[in-house]
Amino acid sequence: MKTIKVMSIAAVAALSLISASGFAQTVTATGSTLDGAEAKIAAQAQQQGARYTITEASTSNIIHMTAELHK
Repeated sequence: MKTIKVMSIAAVAALSLISASGFAQTVTATGSTLDGAEAKIAAQAQQQGARYTITEASTSNIIHMTAELHK
């Protein structure tokens, strides 16, 4: 749970630096681990030639992750 809090704080900090006028697209992924969900986000970003910022990650039986893609 501590990892998720750290990721959330980092995501908020990163988002505060991003210009609202730039390209941004929200994507989501699920996985059995944080690394697995992030790998799916990274693959989506790479497919679109974009960078990504994780904006949310939560867990119950699986990990659910949301990220913003930025070109």
